Amino acid sequence: MRLDDERESSNFEVQDGRSGGFGGLGGGGLGGGLGMLLPLIGSRFGCGGIVVVLIILAVMGVNPLNLLGGGGGGIAPQQQGAPASSDPAKLTDIQHWSLKVLGSTERVWGQVFQESGQTYKPTILSFYKQSGTSGCGAAQSAMGPFYCPNDQKVYLDTDFFTELRDRFGAPGDFAQAYVIAHEVGHHVQDLEGTLGQVNQRQRAVSEAEGNALQVRVELQADCYAGIWAKRTGLMEAGDLEEGMKAAQSIGDDTLQKAAGRRPVPESFTHGSSAQRMEWLRRGLDSGDPAQCDTFRRGA
Repeated sequence: MRLDDERESSNFEVQDGRSGGFGGLGGGGLGGGLGMLLPLIGSRFGCGGIVVVLIILAVMGVNPLNLLGGGGGGIAPQQQGAPASSDPAKLTDIQHWSLKVLGSTERVWGQVFQESGQTYKPTILSFYKQSGTSGCGAAQSAMGPFYCPNDQKVYLDTDFFTELRDRFGAPGDFAQAYVIAHEVGHHVQDLEGTLGQVNQRQRAVSEAEGNALQVRVELQADCYAGIWAKRTGLMEAGDLEEGMKAAQSIGDDTLQKAAGRRPVPESFTHGSSAQRMEWLRRGLDSGDPAQCDTFRRGA
């Protein structure tokens, strides 16, 4: 990607590493069993796993069963941890690069919202190392990048980019940018009211139905990432292939096969590899957010 001339976003914070603890997840939950754990920690890029999350909870002394009951009032805000820094001088090279990607998303979505007579409110990118805090509870690198609607922030441990390359076989700067653009896509959904509407619907349905709704949320975020890529004007030769490779590598069926399991579509929460590639490509081809309605078009 040609990011050299792109401005860096000023909407960031860097957690200093002293903050931690699971804090405010509480016991409300969204109902429906394991499939409903994902909304509790925010919408994730899809490379973590429910098992990983449950292990983290157990290690930190939180009974996972307390998070799976029906009813309740959603997610309690995380208590304030150690102060975060917003000093650009303290950023690493990869963090500076990530902020250029974020800046490009602000430019693109600012234009998209303006076209419909609205004003885009940017998200904040919160960098942390291994562990931190978020408005949705703990930020743990094992969860992968995620968006938290409680505080409207994207959480990223940039070491994930190395995992994306080495573990998931998806190298390249565009693959990394796709990660950020996908999470910003969740922020767009939040501003549109989609996340809140889906959250309410998930409270009243079965685990399988809730999973299917979550898949539509994630595929729309993939399509929105494609919208960003199309409109940003920064793509270079090979970027499309990197994006398709990344989307293919983190499909639910591919991840379940890699874990030695038979793919179970009812358990999918992010979509199959084919679906993720299709919706990323739909955004890339059209550049039109209206083409990203996974809820009407079907996933």
